Amino acid sequence: MRTADGRNLHAYSRGDGDLVVMWHHGTPNIGSPPVPLFAAADRLGIRFISYDRPGYGGSTPLPGRDIASVAADAAAVADVFGVGSFAVLGHSGGGPCALACAALLPGRVTAAVSISGLAPFDAAGLDWFGGMGAAGVAGLRAAAAGRAAKEAHAGGEPDFLPADWAALEGEWGWFGSVVEPALAAGPAPLIDDDLSYVNPWGFDPAVIAARTLLVHGAGDLVVPAAHSSWLAAHIPGSSLRLADGEGHISVLPPTAVPALEWIREV
Repeated sequence: MRTADGRNLHAYSRGDGDLVVMWHHGTPNIGSPPVPLFAAADRLGIRFISYDRPGYGGSTPLPGRDIASVAADAAAVADVFGVGSFAVLGHSGGGPCALACAALLPGRVTAAVSISGLAPFDAAGLDWFGGMGAAGVAGLRAAAAGRAAKEAHAGGEPDFLPADWAALEGEWGWFGSVVEPALAAGPAPLIDDDLSYVNPWGFDPAVIAARTLLVHGAGDLVVPAAHSSWLAAHIPGSSLRLADGEGHISVLPPTAVPALEWIREV
């Protein structure tokens, strides 16, 4: 599909349920909806829609994009599919994107779920890097130093717990099908993502009025659970679910289906 400013967005639709949930993918992924949740989505009458963020998959790059820009793209995707209101579900870097939609599309977003998501870089009172693994600290500090520093950063293995690697041996090994094509396009969209996380988001999570659920693994080293705790304290009426002993990926098997069930309660 084509946006009003002439960019292409590669969008997805899966299922025909009466409740639409827009999936927001992490970094680096393409936007294909999460296969491990399809059975639960069918049971709950949920249709997934989603899209590749700019630079990933079939979507035109948009250097310098902020998190707030997601809302206009999400609205355009929903319009193309003839969808009026919808819920949003994001994992990891998709968490802030889901929250952007909830904040900036108040007439359309009915509920928002952020799993393993980041808090704003300027979050008052939050030690943003506290509890984060060495690879994440290095990569995001490079982003905070600017595009040139991030482009020069070599990267490294993710800060996964043994439980995360174990989860990737099961049905959530699905991530391989969305990470590999994202990486095949080169580092530019990942760089744009990381820059958007550490620069001003362009919206205040405190204005979110939709029902909001924050889910996090208490042992997460990629994005520490303190990020979701901060968000829960600053988004009025939001709920927080912490999963003891779980990491960035391993949090998904025990919590993602209950999150869909929570959305279905709307």
